[in-house]
Amino acid sequence: MIKGLDDTICAVATGKGGAIAVVRMSGAKAHAIAMEVFRSKMVKNNRLEPSRAYVGEIWNNDRLLDKVLLTAFANPNSYTGEDTVEISCHASSFIQKKILELLVSRGARLAERGEFTLRAFLNGKIDLSQAEAVADLIASTSDKSHATALQQMRGGFSSKIKSLRDKLLHFATLIELELDFGEEDVEFADRSELNQLLHEVAEEVNRLLKSFRLGNAINKGIPVAIVGKPNVGKSTLLNALVQEERAIVSDIPGTTRDTVEDVINIGGLAFRFIDTAGLRETADEVEAVGIDRAYKAAEKADVILYLTDAAVENCVEVAVKEIETFVKNADKQVAIVVNKIDTCSATPQQECKYPVFYISAKQQTNLTLLTDYLQGIADAIDVDSDFIVTNVRHFESLQKARDLITDIETGLASDLPIDMLSTDIKLVLETLGTITGEVTNDDILSNVFSHFCIGK
Repeated sequence: MIKGLDDTICAVATGKGGAIAVVRMSGAKAHAIAMEVFRSKMVKNNRLEPSRAYVGEIWNNDRLLDKVLLTAFANPNSYTGEDTVEISCHASSFIQKKILELLVSRGARLAERGEFTLRAFLNGKIDLSQAEAVADLIASTSDKSHATALQQMRGGFSSKIKSLRDKLLHFATLIELELDFGEEDVEFADRSELNQLLHEVAEEVNRLLKSFRLGNAINKGIPVAIVGKPNVGKSTLLNALVQEERAIVSDIPGTTRDTVEDVINIGGLAFRFIDTAGLRETADEVEAVGIDRAYKAAEKADVILYLTDAAVENCVEVAVKEIETFVKNADKQVAIVVNKIDTCSATPQQECKYPVFYISAKQQTNLTLLTDYLQGIADAIDVDSDFIVTNVRHFESLQKARDLITDIETGLASDLPIDMLSTDIKLVLETLGTITGEVTNDDILSNVFSHFCIGK
């Protein structure tokens, strides 16, 4: 992954669509290459001044390619920390291709995935977790995923990890001193203080681990499983919510054989709706697989909308009993949706442990009750904290750190030799360091930056 760091690289930094595209170039030769192909009366002494934009033209020898706006940045005050040029040209794919070919012919090379951000990391402009937040920002699809990515980019999460490492590093240093003076029987690292410190660090790590479920939901959308018996209108409800014919609707029970998904934004948060097969006993092997997937979708979902038919006697009571056969997690948000109120009169339930909504998915009656309910869930999610874990790699590193801390605490309780404790603390420091990139290797960097788009 880390190769050719002395090269000057170039790539298109904008996506498809729109009238303007940006071609980015970074590296020691960026300004010199630009001056070979760019002509402007605004340029003085054949030199680009940093942090300035120039109106001019891109020429390939005697052939005009485009009229452009060129912006120059000088190291270290650029995104990559290197000399950088950004060329805003017309968004014709032909023009972009010709400009890239021209830059390559003058000594640049095409950038690899994430190489601009990789250079920003290697040049100390951002740490590794902030680099990953850049990718999250590009992929954000809602207000809250956007806000969370920005929080991560500002470095609050990195600061928390650094604080934990600094505390442990202090004790690791004391232990090393103690080992150096081992023959003199001097104790620099107080065992009770170390035990208290490990307890505090473990609590912080566990708090971060618990935040991952929320962070993952913010990034990927909160999963909402629409479940219930066959033919109660689950597919009709999905189509009504997303305002699109996503699922097949039929009066024949068991039409839905697999999960069908779609996403809508409510209250600045993405909700991922999952239409499932009707819950019932069946001899049909294909339908049985769909029903099994329905239960699994409900198990993984953060929100369950249990649909029932208004025509069913005591439909709410029946729904509660059914829900309690497969909902075991008290943290789940569960609501009962009494559908088809357009076909019969339904008596509202006076008391129920779950919210109950009376709707007609077919006639789209009272759907705002459901969206208001989901809006309340979105409003309750606070993304102002810097300490929400959104990244699987961070989550796995924190899990490993927590397990190592548990081992150290066990070792302290059993009077494990101080040199063995020192080794375990170093492993915790190394594990936490992989999150921010203070400890890293080519495999980690390759895995992180291979998921970036070219030009970022």
